[in-house]
Amino acid sequence: MNFFISKDSRDMCILDHIEKIVEISQEHGIDKCLDEGKSHFDYVNRKLGINPIQAVLFSHFMEKSDDNHIQISEIASSIKCSKVRILKYANECDELEKKKLIRCSRDDNNISYRVPHKVMDSIRKFNEWRPEDNTNISIDQFFIVLERLFEERGNNELTFESLQSELLDLIQINMHLLFCKKIMSYKLNTEDLVLLICFCHLSGNNNDDNIGTHDFEFIYEDKRISNNIKRRFGDGNHNLIKSKFIEYTNSNGFVNSDSWKLSDMAKKELLSELSGFGKKNYKKDLVLFDSIKAKKMFYNEKESGDIQKLISLLQEENYRKIQDRLGGKGMRKGFACLFSGGPGTGKTETAYQIARETKRNIMMIDIAETKSMWYGESEKKIKEIFDTYRSAVENSEIAPILLFNEADAVIGKRKIVGDSNHSIDQTENTIQNIILQEMENLCGILIATTNLTQNMDGAFERRFLYKINFERPSAESRKGIWNAMLPDLPVSCAAELSGKFDLSGGQIENIARKTEVDAIISGNAPSPETLTKYCKDEIQGSMTASKRIGFGSD
Repeated sequence: MNFFISKDSRDMCILDHIEKIVEISQEHGIDKCLDEGKSHFDYVNRKLGINPIQAVLFSHFMEKSDDNHIQISEIASSIKCSKVRILKYANECDELEKKKLIRCSRDDNNISYRVPHKVMDSIRKFNEWRPEDNTNISIDQFFIVLERLFEERGNNELTFESLQSELLDLIQINMHLLFCKKIMSYKLNTEDLVLLICFCHLSGNNNDDNIGTHDFEFIYEDKRISNNIKRRFGDGNHNLIKSKFIEYTNSNGFVNSDSWKLSDMAKKELLSELSGFGKKNYKKDLVLFDSIKAKKMFYNEKESGDIQKLISLLQEENYRKIQDRLGGKGMRKGFACLFSGGPGTGKTETAYQIARETKRNIMMIDIAETKSMWYGESEKKIKEIFDTYRSAVENSEIAPILLFNEADAVIGKRKIVGDSNHSIDQTENTIQNIILQEMENLCGILIATTNLTQNMDGAFERRFLYKINFERPSAESRKGIWNAMLPDLPVSCAAELSGKFDLSGGQIENIARKTEVDAIISGNAPSPETLTKYCKDEIQGSMTASKRIGFGSD
């Protein structure tokens, strides 16, 4: 059977020809298909700059392009070729990879392929492959390409040698950039050059000043090289450290010998032209308001009124008026709010629902994560939090909310510095002083949640403009929560449970989740006896947890 392009086929695009090549090769096999449908091969060869064998292989890769891990054995089966014979065409696959039409991942002797999305997009949009032209690009575009190259190396889609070659080519065609001129002026050996570029990528693209060996050892295929570099980094004898391009983190306190960063000197010389460098990448830390699911909340009368008032104040139109009014009178413009109350009373969820209703994103901070065993690190993290939040406020049309969740550890009474825990007490006091100062200069919205208020330092109490205490729900509120969580529960049962068990909203939600799991397994609705047992278990569990840790979590 001969295939040919009819007059009606003159408008066929490259995808049509690729489809025909797949059909022909599936029918005739890779050897005989080259004698059939010459016009289809000529078209694809001309558009992609490849030979007929490569056209067959690439067409089948395209056929399976929804798979990011295409095995060569799958291609062999598709074109009626033995797994041994397909090895004959390994060089053709290598050529397709060099032309960047496919990417190869080599991981622990397991080889797989994928067709990059940009190849598919180019073929679909332009009816041909238009390789990315990275000549004379901007510094921001340059760093985007760097990120892609290191990502491809991390996925084993580039060998170390290929990465070296691509990085050097990228620099050579962009010598108009200060970065390229400067980094080549250091006359580093290729191995050190690649590593320094990796640090620049981590610092410039990710604002990463806490780089461990796991962040760059992926570059090297030879474990001996990787281990040698880790050893030289550990003892400070690596060329990049001795040349002051890279330094240990926290060099002004106790040195962390397992963590490094691009030195300030290197940042100034290499990253100064990168737009926005030095500004915190706040976007990755935000919970977007439109991603927060609406949830019906139940409050007692007083806190319900306080919350509605706060929602009204934080509506953008009102918030701007208040900011202008306070600023005009020389008063502090920051909104610091304290949500206090027992665990499970809805403090954190209320903050999220306020954010959703006022269309404000949330930057949520777990205070426990700011603790560090290294002296000086906790203070640094607290400063970074407020620096990042400032950047978010400055660059957002509507100021986001900074949420300090479970802030008990930092708003308690300051410690009297003694001899036994002198450094720990001093560090905690320093952290509190930093937060107090930041709250004084706050230009935005801070909400802190806490389970304990009786031990709160007076200096913090004065800085919270609004304080809302979340009491345990009344029997009427508990009944509403039961009905909302378990809508199929009889009203009489909800009334009985709410009157009999003094549970928080969080505890009722836990019970509701257990019953949902039970229903999936058994297919039956929970019996009153089961619900009663779960209520008793929840109360007992809460009492045990309180004795063990002193307070619960929200």
